[in-house]
Amino acid sequence: MHPAIFAKSTPDKPALVMAESGEKLTYRELEAVSNQGAQLFRALGLKPGDVVALFMENNLLYLPICWAAQRSGLYYTCISSRLTAGEVEYIVKDCAAKVLIASHGLAKVAGEIAAMPGLRCYSVEGPIAGHMRFEDAIREMPTTPIADESAGVDMLYSSGTTGRPKGVRQPLSGLPIDAPNPLLFLVQGLFGFSSETIYLSPAPLYHAAPLRYCMTVHRGGGTVVVMEHFDAEAALGYIAQYKANASQFVPTMFVRMLKLPDETRLKYDVSTMRSAIHAAAPCPVDVKRRMIEWWGPVIHEYYGGTEGNGLTYASSADWLAHPGTVGKAIFGELHVCGEDGEELAAGEEGLVYFGGASTFQYHNDPEKTAQSRHPTNKDWSTLGDVGKLDADGFLHLTDRKAFMIISGGVNVYPQEAENLLISHPKVTDVAVIGVPHEEFGEEVKAVVQPADWNEAGPALEAELIAYARAHLSAIKCPRSIDFERELPRHPTGKLYKRLIRDRYWGKRDSRIV
Repeated sequence: MHPAIFAKSTPDKPALVMAESGEKLTYRELEAVSNQGAQLFRALGLKPGDVVALFMENNLLYLPICWAAQRSGLYYTCISSRLTAGEVEYIVKDCAAKVLIASHGLAKVAGEIAAMPGLRCYSVEGPIAGHMRFEDAIREMPTTPIADESAGVDMLYSSGTTGRPKGVRQPLSGLPIDAPNPLLFLVQGLFGFSSETIYLSPAPLYHAAPLRYCMTVHRGGGTVVVMEHFDAEAALGYIAQYKANASQFVPTMFVRMLKLPDETRLKYDVSTMRSAIHAAAPCPVDVKRRMIEWWGPVIHEYYGGTEGNGLTYASSADWLAHPGTVGKAIFGELHVCGEDGEELAAGEEGLVYFGGASTFQYHNDPEKTAQSRHPTNKDWSTLGDVGKLDADGFLHLTDRKAFMIISGGVNVYPQEAENLLISHPKVTDVAVIGVPHEEFGEEVKAVVQPADWNEAGPALEAELIAYARAHLSAIKCPRSIDFERELPRHPTGKLYKRLIRDRYWGKRDSRIV
């Protein structure tokens, strides 16, 4: 259950391939580089429990560096490449990183934080001011394992879509580096992962799911194909080129694939795909149905978070029997609770809690940790999502509590309107938010990225509002629509709705800002 095993049994097999460039590392090479990284960390005085931070774009060294930290008993904190210098500095300080490794493409931001006291900075793929070259530093290091290997683990931060990123730090196990891994058992059982898996990873590696799934494929001896950047047509092309049989997407990626012209999307052979996994946000019903019709019953869905406090799962068959579900609990137990913490009956909407699994702590933030717990049962925790259970125990998510709109005293969750509007052929992306209203407190507004910018204007606004009102009750529909050339969406697919709302609310006090 570690790539070190496959470095011996299948040394020449590709462990990692960069999709666009074709660069690759065999298992033998991955073993050598990760050992050199571990030797460097020890030479720098890092001991088990210390932290290495990565601020990088997807590249050939990303996963080897994570494996170097994993086999050194270190925490590895992967930081979003979209953050500003101040945001990166906050995370580096908060996690107490002793080493920062940044990629040359992020030199402007990385150079601004190189002077942080006590921080050793390294660059990959090119020079950065104030950074040593990581490739040079490991070149003279032994390719053999360090003497005191023990299992390290990731320490990742939430994306911060509703405020400051929150670090999730789990205790180190102290186990050997190849100890049994629960995620590997899970993906083998649910998705059929094996040494024959060719896994296309289309998302940034700093996000929890891509990072953990890629490393899990390595634990099972498969091949990981990493896209440098997501592009809908390119993803289809890489599935055909590399004969990928597993991948993981977010709903936005499905939407962009489906919006390709039929002659474009249908020319690629995706028949090798056996497990197309998706998560991170509820998928619009029409989008999911069309994906199953196109790719077959190979679409798998789960719901969980970086916090690791629980997990649900839905196969294609589950979803077709319960359209819109994100699945049944397979790790932990589900509870849907009202404002006072009382557990609600099936069909009633409330805050979703997981219980009976693992608990977590937000690093250096006991207040946020406390807010995530149930009012009376402190073993139950929430990711802040709102939903309901159906009669068969399948969870249906409505929205995030933080995105709720209160208009005239009525709670409006914008996910339903967003799911409807994204299905309109003239819409590429959409966010539905609450904006200030003197009488009602908040008013529902949609911010739309049109498929054709030349159509942005009053006529398209009227068409989309009429479309919404034809399918939803008036209270859920936008009263107005603004148009943007591109919405601030995280590469993982998450929408930075807070940034959009801030434009309308400014410094006003509000429960949703």
